[in-house]
Amino acid sequence: MTYISLLGFAAAVFTTFALVPQVVRTFKTRDTRGISLWMYVMSSMGAFLWTIYGVVLDAWPIVIANSIAFVLLVIVLVMKIRLG
Repeated sequence: MTYISLLGFAAAVFTTFALVPQVVRTFKTRDTRGISLWMYVMSSMGAFLWTIYGVVLDAWPIVIANSIAFVLLVIVLVMKIRLG
């Protein structure tokens, strides 16, 4: 694995799993008042589009990282919509 590949892998891990604390907090507190609906709508769409981009390029690190991010973003988005 090249240094550039390691750099990309590290970036994918950090940006994807940075969403986990928000998901956990939202599940625990059921409080979504401080969460921006439009930020999660746009971020979800961005992750979805990055996933498609990765599929087209056959770039599986992009596909995997953004697929996980999409799921995490949608979890919070759905809770925001349901809980207000």
